Amino acid sequence: MKRIYAYFFRGLITFLPVGLTVYALYLFVTWVEGSAMRLLRPFTGDFYLPGLGIVLGTALILVLGFLVSQPFMKRALGWVELPFTNLPLVKSIYSSLKSFADYFAPHERDAQQVVLLKKPDSDLSIIGLVTRQSLADLPLDAHTQKNVAVYLPMGYMIGGYTVFVPRDWVQVLDMSVEEAMRSSLTAWMGNTKNPPSP
Repeated sequence: MKRIYAYFFRGLITFLPVGLTVYALYLFVTWVEGSAMRLLRPFTGDFYLPGLGIVLGTALILVLGFLVSQPFMKRALGWVELPFTNLPLVKSIYSSLKSFADYFAPHERDAQQVVLLKKPDSDLSIIGLVTRQSLADLPLDAHTQKNVAVYLPMGYMIGGYTVFVPRDWVQVLDMSVEEAMRSSLTAWMGNTKNPPSP
């Protein structure tokens, strides 16, 4: 029975990530295709090409990205964000998600670094992400302004901490931000156990 349980849970763990990913993609594609069909039916009648919703959604996202990149759209975008940045509970959620998304924006790529944070007189080390190379524009004392900002994500993405530390406390790792975030999501748990012998 123990061997059967082990095989069952191993199969379940193998299936869940693939199954949930495929299911999420299926829901997304279904929603996009349904929305595009309802939008285009008044103009095209019964004619509809499968996949047109994906093309239309991609085009709309590209147009939106182009528009928000223009200087004249900043004020308009500020008006759109006004309700989300002023309501108490919504403000906290929206600001956190927006800051997190902005960190992965292309214009921030040069500042992104995965680092090993270790205090010189301690054996404790932790992996984090450099979010700011310069703190000169923050209202901090002159000594702290020389530091760098490092974000320390918590396991399963339930939160995290940003710490300001001296530059010599961090060591840049040869790891992408995406890989570091994926590992942080599972608390750096790896499949290090040997499979049970048959």
